[in-house]
Amino acid sequence: MATDVQLPALGESITEGTLAQWLKKPGEAVAADEPIASIETDKVSVEVPSPVAGTLSETLVNEGDTVAVGAVIARIGEGGAAAAATPAQSAANATTNPAGPSETPQLRGSEHAPEPAAGDQDNATRLSPAVRRAVLENQVDPTSIKGSGKDGRLTKEDVLAAAQSRSAPAPQAAPVPAPQAAVAPSAPGERKEERVKMTRLRLTIANRLKEAQNTAALLTTFNDVDMSAVIDARARYKDLFEKKHGIRLGFMGFFVKAAALAARDVPAVNARIDGDEIVYHDYLDVSVAVSAPKGLVVPVIRNADSMNFAEIEKSIAGYGKKAKDGTLTAEDMKGGTFTISNGGVFGSLLSTPIINPPQSAVLGMHRIEERPVVRDGQVVVRPMMYLALSYDHRLVDGREAVTFLVRIKEAIEDPTRLLIDL
Repeated sequence: MATDVQLPALGESITEGTLAQWLKKPGEAVAADEPIASIETDKVSVEVPSPVAGTLSETLVNEGDTVAVGAVIARIGEGGAAAAATPAQSAANATTNPAGPSETPQLRGSEHAPEPAAGDQDNATRLSPAVRRAVLENQVDPTSIKGSGKDGRLTKEDVLAAAQSRSAPAPQAAPVPAPQAAVAPSAPGERKEERVKMTRLRLTIANRLKEAQNTAALLTTFNDVDMSAVIDARARYKDLFEKKHGIRLGFMGFFVKAAALAARDVPAVNARIDGDEIVYHDYLDVSVAVSAPKGLVVPVIRNADSMNFAEIEKSIAGYGKKAKDGTLTAEDMKGGTFTISNGGVFGSLLSTPIINPPQSAVLGMHRIEERPVVRDGQVVVRPMMYLALSYDHRLVDGREAVTFLVRIKEAIEDPTRLLIDL
């Protein structure tokens, strides 16, 4: 008797998701709680586990389809015998078969494209459409590439890196005319375009950022900070800190603590507008912007004002790992009263970050760069960082924004203030 696999609850206010990828195909054996599909929502990507052990007998939706919470997406049968593919799976398989009638140019390579060995068919069919296209366009063997994605799956970057590492350039794929293709075939040297549908996460990010620009009176103020004291403190205590707490001492812990201290003096930065009222928080839930494979996400460090350095660093490291693995949940990103974004890890010298609604402010960190500054009438070289505070001018006055940044600067340049609450 077959067991239905339903789309589980995905989080508060989330009623549907997009089936991003089937991780199993009909006929494959699955264990209880083993992921069989990846679902993308407005906030996170989640995996749907099999409720029982058995065989995936059929899939009821295609990749890219929108599915409501509670809908049946597949059925798990008993035993390990292979089952016939459903129309949805047949259509997907047809796009990977060079002789299939549903073939599209972006999934078709030249007649010399490498074919996976028989023992590697499962891995080949689990490639996402973007990865399959990259494999065929670059003429590489997917079975010879070590994947860096979740569970060892190949990513588009893995394929491109493998193609670049070859000594001889790959031959160009033979052009195949197809009017309905997403990527038009082109002759050597001819310019081409590619249309890729936005993911739900990227579309949500775009809408929220535009909403912030349309709603808030955005303004950014800047300051710079001498990082010498923090760098010296890290160099002096990093080994002892890691030995005691099992986590590295980073820069973010200092800035979270400094923000908590500054928010006590300037509570408007940690507040929000709700209709015609201002909501002040006596706690600091810091949204830390983290880069994930499918876009920027902002998990929340709750009650950061009452945490010590070790607790803050452990929370940040845990969220970073979950973002890389694609296991962040909607609950991880729920709420948040203030955001810190560190563009410096990517080399950014200066930026104007956009607030994360309904929050009223975001602190932007940037790269540390040695610059000449004047100290006691002498020009000296110091490791400097530009700070940017973008804020909603409807709620935060310019004086308050500048005061907040000055408090951050004072705490970073003299970390003792973080210990004695100054």
